[in-house]
Amino acid sequence: MEKVQKRYAELVAQIDEAQQRYYVEDAPTLSDAEYDALLHELQKIEEDHPELVSADSPTQRVGAGRGSSFAAVRHAEKMLSLDNVFNEDELMAWAKRVERDAGAPVHYLCELKIDGLAINLTYEKGRLVRAATRGDGQTGEDVTANVMGIKRIPHRLTGKPIPDLVEIRGEIFFPTEGFLDLNASLVAAGERPFANPRNAASGSLRMKDATVTAKRPLRLIVHGIGARTGFDPDRQSEAYELLKEWGLPTSDRWKVVKTIDEVRKQIAYYAEHRHDLEHDIDGVVIKVDEVALQRKLGSTSRAPRWAIAYKYPPEEANTKLLGVSVNVGRTGRVTPFAQLEAVQVSGVTVTSATLHNQQEVKRKGVLIGDTVVIRRAGDVIPEILGPVVDLRDGSETEFVMPTHCPSCNTKLAPAKEADVDLRCPNTQQCPAQLVERIFYLAGRDGFDIEGLGYKGAQGLLESGIITDEGDLFSLDEEKLGKTSFYTNKNGAISSNGRKFLENLEASKQQPLWRVIVSLSIRHVGPTAAIALADQFGSMEAIENATVEQMAAAEGVGNIIAVSLKEWFTVPWHREVVRKWAEAGVRMVDDAKPAKPAGPQPLAGMTAVVTGTLTLGTRDEIQDMLVDLGAKIAGSVSKKTSFVVVGENAGSKLTKAESLGVPTLDEEALNKLLKDGPAAVGL
Repeated sequence: MEKVQKRYAELVAQIDEAQQRYYVEDAPTLSDAEYDALLHELQKIEEDHPELVSADSPTQRVGAGRGSSFAAVRHAEKMLSLDNVFNEDELMAWAKRVERDAGAPVHYLCELKIDGLAINLTYEKGRLVRAATRGDGQTGEDVTANVMGIKRIPHRLTGKPIPDLVEIRGEIFFPTEGFLDLNASLVAAGERPFANPRNAASGSLRMKDATVTAKRPLRLIVHGIGARTGFDPDRQSEAYELLKEWGLPTSDRWKVVKTIDEVRKQIAYYAEHRHDLEHDIDGVVIKVDEVALQRKLGSTSRAPRWAIAYKYPPEEANTKLLGVSVNVGRTGRVTPFAQLEAVQVSGVTVTSATLHNQQEVKRKGVLIGDTVVIRRAGDVIPEILGPVVDLRDGSETEFVMPTHCPSCNTKLAPAKEADVDLRCPNTQQCPAQLVERIFYLAGRDGFDIEGLGYKGAQGLLESGIITDEGDLFSLDEEKLGKTSFYTNKNGAISSNGRKFLENLEASKQQPLWRVIVSLSIRHVGPTAAIALADQFGSMEAIENATVEQMAAAEGVGNIIAVSLKEWFTVPWHREVVRKWAEAGVRMVDDAKPAKPAGPQPLAGMTAVVTGTLTLGTRDEIQDMLVDLGAKIAGSVSKKTSFVVVGENAGSKLTKAESLGVPTLDEEALNKLLKDGPAAVGL
């Protein structure tokens, strides 16, 4: 069981990081196929061991939360994701369940699964009042100003009847042709190109300057509706016709069919014609057309049961493996990557692919000089599947992982005995790690310091005016004048240099969670950092907390807690924190102080909340229980202390009754919150 728990924690951490990078950072590191495999493995463990399921499991929520650059906005109706199928057998099994549970004739609406960014537009009395990203399904990023600049998105609906309120769901995408032009201009300007149109759409929509967003050829296609008042269509297809009359950009490529065989024909057609479109797709979405049946079929915590996405298999191509080089990351991980003869895959030129670690190279059996099968899985990250052995001519050579760091010549070693990855242990002085860490801390999830990019980080280190990130906030004009990157030819500070110093000073007041992220502690990303700042309120409190106390913070867990504790045992790590504090970096979360150490009457109890309640949303009620010391789980088991049930509680209520777990209605919940567990017999 211990082995299962360890693997479960690893999967949750991997999926959380993948979701963060994909949905929030617009910089995915896993292919869709790899992500789907991890999620499938996690689901299998949860099926076999339901007691492990918690409310923060990736299977119990949508996406990865919101980013940090925009204000939070709550959707009137939860914005769900979609479950996937990958072959006809899985599709037929889904259809069989739908037709059985519907208990009535079903029509299927087929539409394209556009590879873009999900958006929610709120119209009140026909006027666009808010635009938000999906985020975690409940709360997204307010991107109204940026969306207002996108052509063909109406600020006011036309036609009749116009509802008092309607949430319009759609996909923001970057046209393929426009994407290629954008990347060409970015490369010409010496800037980093986007990996694919989806990243271009997401990155462009999240620009801090809305005028930049407006200049890019973003487009929207509507694919659904959320909350609405004064608008209740009988069928989804009828809604699409009406949305089009209102002036909203709907697709002309959807089709309603009566049988699953006709669905299969639609899937086959667009598998063949996917590159004839103006945007990327990665599959076809199939929905039950009848709205009444949609309501009857319902949804899970993250996806509707009345809809499914049929995802196409990844595309492949053959090319030459010219060589294998290694990168040194900010945490010291040394990663080999393949240098490839340029090849077109899904309309994008691929010249490199990750190889993860030296064991992965050996496992796949590839040799330098091989013709290899390259796959751009899910149209995201290229990867090598394996060699075409029959094409070898004897000139191929085996890749040998370097024994020493290519940046500082320190001997490489795994961080722990069981680790597959090799790391450079010279974390304090390795030039490659230093540059990566400083570049990272200046980024969007760190201090967000404009004017400090990769070349700027190199310039600061190479000039010797800083020796590590601890010296960064002590920079002034005199020190900055010693690096050519921030000075003019006459040696005076450039305007960019002055702007950098201004931004550096302002960044000292960033909230505590950003400071935590900027320390580059292994496994600690924004989600965990926000939880830690919220729970403890100061850097000193975090440093002094035990592993158990840190692990108890929502979204942290044991792996992250252990990594944090180990990080603070290193003297130079603590010295970085001390230098930042002395330079004026905020180490206390004044904006949201730590929660008071009040009574915790529900300490040691595990609760499940299900159904619709009038006291508040499910998340709000869960927060109330957590404030009193309870832990929240996503499913009912023998270890559950009590279940809060609202209307339409469903299977969780049934499970609680079968296990004899106490259930509380809203009246009992109010007593619990007011008078404690004894008042309701707990």
